[in-house]
Amino acid sequence: MATVLSVSGSPSPVSRTARLLRHLDAGLAARDHQVIPLDVRLLPPQALLGADFDHPALAEVRRLIDRADGLVIGTPVYKAAYSGLLKCLLDLLPQYALAGKTVLPLATGGTTAHVLAIDYALRPVLSSMGASHVVQGWFVLDRHVTVLEGGGVVVEPDTQLALDNVLDGFSAALGRSALAAPVC
Repeated sequence: MATVLSVSGSPSPVSRTARLLRHLDAGLAARDHQVIPLDVRLLPPQALLGADFDHPALAEVRRLIDRADGLVIGTPVYKAAYSGLLKCLLDLLPQYALAGKTVLPLATGGTTAHVLAIDYALRPVLSSMGASHVVQGWFVLDRHVTVLEGGGVVVEPDTQLALDNVLDGFSAALGRSALAAPVC
């Protein structure tokens, strides 16, 4: 069983991105992974914007990343890139914070014009932070995710099928990483 840190980079308290991630967390748990959710918007803004590297909340994020075998990084797309909130967090992490990690980038947005934000904006940052494997990411159109009153979501069937395939690939990559890890 792998431990997965599921990071939502959305600044919105009613975020479709965060709700989709929590929906996918259940899919990862069903694949026998331990999932730890992290909503960046709940971190202290003064620590993020003031670059307080020593803040206890940021130290806890670093511990969670160290503990994780893999990360799912979810973000809404704004101005053809990942969210500024996610950027604040990534900027405060050590240069190689993702060393040895398998990472699944996910993005949501209103138009397919933003589909390349994963490969041109987010993937290079994740790679530069030392991720051992950034699996094929996925972009979900907002209109394919319906937010429910109770906080859950309903995902359009074809999109859900695609997401299930993405989760299968991520899960398999986590398994390969565990097999390749040196035994001490």
